[in-house]
Amino acid sequence: MIHASNAPATADPTTYIQHHLHPLQAGQGFWTFNLDTLIVGALLALLLIWIAYVVARRPEQGVPGTLQNIVELIVEFVETQVNDTFLTRPSPLVGPLAFSIFTWVFLMNSMDFFPVDLIPKLTEMSGIDHFKVVATSDPHTTFALSLSVFLLTFFYNIKMKGVGNYFKGYLIHPFGKWLLPFNLFMTLVEEIAKPLSLALRLFGNMFAGELVFLLIAILPWWTLWIPGLVWSIFHVLVVTLQAFIFMVLTIMYLSMAHEVPQEDH
Repeated sequence: MIHASNAPATADPTTYIQHHLHPLQAGQGFWTFNLDTLIVGALLALLLIWIAYVVARRPEQGVPGTLQNIVELIVEFVETQVNDTFLTRPSPLVGPLAFSIFTWVFLMNSMDFFPVDLIPKLTEMSGIDHFKVVATSDPHTTFALSLSVFLLTFFYNIKMKGVGNYFKGYLIHPFGKWLLPFNLFMTLVEEIAKPLSLALRLFGNMFAGELVFLLIAILPWWTLWIPGLVWSIFHVLVVTLQAFIFMVLTIMYLSMAHEVPQEDH
């Protein structure tokens, strides 16, 4: 949804967009924290925990309620993705992790549907100049998520393959032992590209979506409703698809980490 444009937005579009894209920060240098990202991410995580607690505490038999139906559908959907991707028995962590990633990223993405001026205006009334509500439009969020996935894949590679076999793969694949420097370079590039592409894909799509909403918001109020409605409908697909892609790639990377080399069977 798009909030009607007002005078400051149309009078100085550049300042208006920069203001809305600037995070609420504390600290200096390396220890600069984007507080709005941390607050929104934590609140949405607590919301997910509360929903899971409510559904698990009082499961309805027969005809379940709407909330339980939604949670069960998502759980079954995620379970299907895990079972279809893994060739071996997955770790018990994979299913809950995939469910958490999909629902958490989806909720953070969905904050983009709030009117672009609503929360900034409310926080401004409280004396806070900046507040970005879409945590996934902050690269710190997407890189933190992708690096967490990367560390898990590293852990499972070591666990399933062993230290020697895992690092031997860096040296002999894909071109054989006689091209060791090229193998090492290619494998390192591939490993670095995984978390990098995972983070940048989500960040780029959500940042671009937020920017489009802001560009629509600076249109005169009598012209913004049609493009705003069209983009909102299209953005529902973007929000859901980006959460799905992040979850599926996470499952795929963990599945690859669970694979044992043929010579070890």
